[in-house]
Amino acid sequence: MMQKFCLPIRVYVEDTDAGGIVYYANYLKYIERARTELIRTFGFDKPALFGGLQFVVHSLSVKYLQSAVLDDEIIATAEITRVTKTSFIVAQTVLKNNELLIDAEVKIVCISHDKKTPCAIPSNMLKKLQGGIVNIMRTNS
Repeated sequence: MMQKFCLPIRVYVEDTDAGGIVYYANYLKYIERARTELIRTFGFDKPALFGGLQFVVHSLSVKYLQSAVLDDEIIATAEITRVTKTSFIVAQTVLKNNELLIDAEVKIVCISHDKKTPCAIPSNMLKKLQGGIVNIMRTNS
């Protein structure tokens, strides 16, 4: 049964500003990595480009609650919460010692690589994404 995907990350100097605090845009990189690795758990090694299709961020909502600093050990999470024919939504967080640093929701849309217009997610991938949400719902109940 699938649970929330967790990716451990260490904060390095390159992630921080002059004060040693993680630069806000780097949290987007952390959650991108967690989403990519979540998709890999479904057996798709190249989630950004898939047989003439691409998966792109359509929209993003982020709440920054606390900051991580140099050398912190943090966890980026990803959890599929909704799947449609052409898109899916991923609830994401970054945590430090089980404390919420950021809370995000990301909508990913499948588009044609050539036309850059929305198109259907391939059926084999759609089934796995839908299976992930069912398993997550069972885990949380």
